[in-house]
Amino acid sequence: QVQLVESGGGLVQPGGSLRLSCAASGFTFRGYGGNWYRQTPGKERELVAGIGSGGSTWYADSVKGRFTISRDNAKNTFYLQMNNLKPDDTAVYYCKARVFGSDYWGQGTQVTVSS
Repeated sequence: QVQLVESGGGLVQPGGSLRLSCAASGFTFRGYGGNWYRQTPGKERELVAGIGSGGSTWYADSVKGRFTISRDNAKNTFYLQMNNLKPDDTAVYYCKARVFGSDYWGQGTQVTVSS
């Protein structure tokens, strides 16, 4: 079955960096794109970045120039490199893939930006 497992979250000071990973299994990874979302309490889940099967990328304006989404088809993993983090980036980050017409989500990883 399709599984997505995020890792790499944690506590970081403003201006710091983190790299999130999303390990995928249960489908032909190289044939599908993926997205990173984030969510804070009381707010809707927000699309942060996306990457296509061919490597094309898309970013929300709020993270453009600071975050980089990538993929490693040999490792079946999506990544989100987050630089120059701000307190407003604090959230639970989720990866999502749409496989065979259904959306699959990971369990989420907490990112906290605070001094």
